[in-house]
Amino acid sequence: MKSTIQEFKKSNFQGKINNFIIYLAVALCVFCSKLQAQETKNNFENRAKIIAENIENITKYEKAKLKLAIESANSELQNRTINKQQADDKKLDLATKTASEIEKLVAIEQEKLNKLVQEKVDGKISEVSNSKKYSYIISWKQKDTIQKSERRTTNQFVFAMGLNNVMTNNALSSSDFRYFGSHFYEWGITSNTRIIKDSNLLHVKYGFSVMYNNLRPTDSRSFVVSGNQTTLQINPINIDDSRFKNVYLVFPLHLEFDFTKTKINDGKTIFNSHKGFRFGIGGYAGINLKSKQYLEFSSNNYESLTEKQGDFNTNNFIYGLSTYVGLGETSLYLKYDLNPFFKDNIVKQNNISLGVRWDFN
Repeated sequence: MKSTIQEFKKSNFQGKINNFIIYLAVALCVFCSKLQAQETKNNFENRAKIIAENIENITKYEKAKLKLAIESANSELQNRTINKQQADDKKLDLATKTASEIEKLVAIEQEKLNKLVQEKVDGKISEVSNSKKYSYIISWKQKDTIQKSERRTTNQFVFAMGLNNVMTNNALSSSDFRYFGSHFYEWGITSNTRIIKDSNLLHVKYGFSVMYNNLRPTDSRSFVVSGNQTTLQINPINIDDSRFKNVYLVFPLHLEFDFTKTKINDGKTIFNSHKGFRFGIGGYAGINLKSKQYLEFSSNNYESLTEKQGDFNTNNFIYGLSTYVGLGETSLYLKYDLNPFFKDNIVKQNNISLGVRWDFN
């Protein structure tokens, strides 16, 4: 009995240490992001990168918390405080809450990104950052001055944004959705593996992403479900804004051609990626996590927002083709859903997105 109590105290103490390390790491990341934001507030690309890093920190932090909570549940199961069914239920509840928390916090960063894009459109952001720059570096060890090859497999945080719409009967003209009012956002984690050990040209890129596809109908219309058909209809009241959002969890796979030049150092070939011209071609497959419609309208000097969540007869699964081409970490990104937007609609519509993608190596 005494041994069990000691083990429990030791486990509890170790958990507190792990929590402290996670909180400290996240605090340092946030602190560095704030310092960087102060010096690059007029630069669009740097501010977008900061937002992307915030999203990455949120994901890592919440996943780390979930891992500790699951380990705690496993400890309770080993100590027979709870049974296996209770442990499984607890883990499922923890995973659900974590996913909800990530979505809520990422939505805040998305709103920042929306404002940033609007500032860019309005011409409030200059292309050149402040001439006077400061550097703030926090590292765990001294940087090695000897140039080395990257590992054969590296990891990247991917963030993409741009325009979103649908192809109707293989045509994009005369769309029912606003061309510059419909957007997509995507963030995820990828691994990039050099296929041939002694060549830097071919890579396979794989991972997971969360995609947010937004459509804004024209003429103050919104989607109405009638049986297995989902159609756009004019609203009886004047609507200020109508938006339809789908959230997907997808698993992309690309064959990447990276033309980053190799270097020779002391007779050894140095391999690096995401430094030169590169392009990728492949596809993705995944599931629909959520479909939601937002309607904004004004009445008697009051602004109102209604939200309606459901399946709207959208496909539960998604698969399509995607490609990107660019220089360094930044590339032009195109993706096209092969499956129809709605399952049984008479008129087939396929989602298409075009934007900018960053692979932060």
